[in-house]
Amino acid sequence: MADERILVIDDEPGVRTALKGILEDEGFQVESAGSGEEGLERATRDRFDAILLDVWLPGIDGLETLEKLQDSRVDTQVIMISGHGNIDTAVRATKLGAFDFIEKPLSLEKTLLVLRNALRQRILEDRTRRLMRLLSRDTEIHGDSPAATRLRTRIDEAASSDAPVLVSGPRGSGREAVVRRIHALSSRSEEAFVDIPCGALGAAAVEAIFGSGDIPSRPSMASRGSVLFEDLDQLEPEVQQRLEAYLRSGSFQELDSRPLATTDPAGAPLGDALRDQIGAMLVEVPPLRERREDVAVLADHYMTILAREYGRRVKTFTDDCRRAMSTWDWPGNVRELRNLVETLLLQVQGLEIRTIDLPQAMGGAELAPVDLYGEFKSLSAGVAAFEEYYIRRVVGEAGGDMKKAARRLGLKLADLTARTS
Repeated sequence: MADERILVIDDEPGVRTALKGILEDEGFQVESAGSGEEGLERATRDRFDAILLDVWLPGIDGLETLEKLQDSRVDTQVIMISGHGNIDTAVRATKLGAFDFIEKPLSLEKTLLVLRNALRQRILEDRTRRLMRLLSRDTEIHGDSPAATRLRTRIDEAASSDAPVLVSGPRGSGREAVVRRIHALSSRSEEAFVDIPCGALGAAAVEAIFGSGDIPSRPSMASRGSVLFEDLDQLEPEVQQRLEAYLRSGSFQELDSRPLATTDPAGAPLGDALRDQIGAMLVEVPPLRERREDVAVLADHYMTILAREYGRRVKTFTDDCRRAMSTWDWPGNVRELRNLVETLLLQVQGLEIRTIDLPQAMGGAELAPVDLYGEFKSLSAGVAAFEEYYIRRVVGEAGGDMKKAARRLGLKLADLTARTS
């Protein structure tokens, strides 16, 4: 017997009996109700994967029943059925949240096809919700410093609102994670999240924002969801003006999409009109040097997730190492810390990371140069010693950014990771 539970709401006993028999023969568990009131009572009391709901019912009709199901946040797929269907009724049912609309007399093949499509859609939506819960966990703000506590409070305030949000902070401070957490905790969490990297796209940002010819704009993909204008301060002033006008336009308002943006306070200032339009709520992300007491907590967090990604055992930091990291100014902020932890995970032998393992600027030992005039058993041994030294030096100069180091060395990331493990 299948796990899917179906509720049939129809005032005709013959229809209820026929649908129950057909669906049970297909392996579904089926219950039925003869009115909208009875169907509401059952749907709010028990879990159903799909509901077949007649439009014409005594008492409250099917459309009103559908509306009350939505108001009660009943998590199910609703398929409307009617012997007097018309386009207006079908459109209204769809706007109220119905999955599909089928007409009587019911076709067995079509009914089963629509029902299975609805159940397949439900599975996809459940997966999306699970992914959003994972995203919410991955974007948590770690640490108990006053700055971290204030940031969490401000994120909660932004998530509970539907106003545009401007997230301001230095590069590498975790602005994008803050924006994604606001979306993940908001009422739009199950809708699309579209990211437009204004700085990285350069001239292509104009096409991405406004569309071009047959190419739709990226915000159009975020209907009822959230659209992030990343590095908004890097847009040219004239493009900022166009964006401000676009956000006020009817075409954007019809999307019912929430605009979010990130900016660097050290970057070019936003135009007043655009700041007023998109900065209804301001969330400021502090640099890591203003929350030093969180460094050790963040280091442990990154060690855990990176060890899982690389399939390595988690390494611990000595107390002296933690103190050394906490006194560093972290010009690259949390991104720099993550890169360092990744490097330490891959390069340090053993399961304990000491101060000596840190970069020299943080109090670690200076990387000993290779003795080019030393004794080597063979040419290949001398070449290998120099390669090891040079790779470690480039990784250190790249601030632990393995991708950057791999590009400089002309290696694939996987090859560099293998050489430093």
